[in-house]
Amino acid sequence: MNMKEKLIRFMQGRYGIDKLNNHLLVFVIVLFILNMFINQPAILILGYILWFIVIYRMFSKQIYKRYNENTKYTQLIKPITQFFNLQNKRLHDRQHKYFRCPHCKQMVRLPKGKGKIIVTCPQCHERFEKRT
Repeated sequence: MNMKEKLIRFMQGRYGIDKLNNHLLVFVIVLFILNMFINQPAILILGYILWFIVIYRMFSKQIYKRYNENTKYTQLIKPITQFFNLQNKRLHDRQHKYFRCPHCKQMVRLPKGKGKIIVTCPQCHERFEKRT
């Protein structure tokens, strides 16, 4: 049995990597790089604590608890993620404008250059007026 198969067998039944772990890992790397320039023991200790949390979550067999933690985290950062997704769409799609429904916050894509139009939200059927 080679090393890859041993690792796969070891990780069976364990939680693994998720969005919270990825973000914590990036934050740990940033803390370690920052500590190279500032050289503060508190930053180093915080980095090691977060690194331990990443490893603990990755090898945990309590999958339901780790899944709930990740779900809460993704709900917490959802507005930030939506903002950056909207900015990315606006940047790469020059033929359309993107708006949010004032009632349900559903993203609506409208063609540019049509003037003032009345939009019906596809999700909640709320009608609102926008200029494209």
